[in-house]
Amino acid sequence: MKNQPRVLIVEDEPSIAELIAVNLRHNGFQPVWAEDGTAAQRELDAVLPDVILLDWMLPGQSGLALARKWRADARAKAIPILMLTARGDEPDKVAGLDAGADDYITKPFSTQELLARIRAVLRRRAPEQSHETVTISGLALDAATHRVTWKDKALKIGPTEFKLLHYLMKHPERVHSRSQLLDKVWGDHVFIEERTVDVHVKRLRESLGPAGAMVETVRGAGYRLTGQVSTASAA
Repeated sequence: MKNQPRVLIVEDEPSIAELIAVNLRHNGFQPVWAEDGTAAQRELDAVLPDVILLDWMLPGQSGLALARKWRADARAKAIPILMLTARGDEPDKVAGLDAGADDYITKPFSTQELLARIRAVLRRRAPEQSHETVTISGLALDAATHRVTWKDKALKIGPTEFKLLHYLMKHPERVHSRSQLLDKVWGDHVFIEERTVDVHVKRLRESLGPAGAMVETVRGAGYRLTGQVSTASAA
């Protein structure tokens, strides 16, 4: 069963967890259930999953706290996190993304929507098929090894940010609207809001450090990657 993606479900409601697990099993996934952060950490320490479904409201550590913790952990950093939340308000969604989640899904949700979002984050995690290396003004991205360097110093980039950077670097100096980026990077944005792009651009800039200034906001139009900025003065 090696080709079955392993999904860690962190959910304290057994009935919800079981419903998710049954649907995942029927659709070719291997679900593993943890009822709180402690149990989830045990599962992570044993075998890294391919994706984490993380409930916002948990006993003990909250889903937000766990997302932050795992994003700071070198071993778990690259695992896509899909936040499950009953909170549909925009600030709460943004808080989940800011904490490190790759996407969120608001309860109640349909099986179809859940499966579509899981497949989407797994696709974004997969390396680009091309084996090219793109270099712009000291910033280099190697698609084959999934590595990014700035002036020969390795940078840690999350899976969605990597794909976003790859696309921007392949089309330098061109302005891309949020909807264009959703189409080219996410590819299945029927459930994704444009605000999500802003959060991932912010996270990409933070990951790039001094090179973050190369990702420019073009007011009213979108984003572009440029090699023309003075990165020496960027923090």
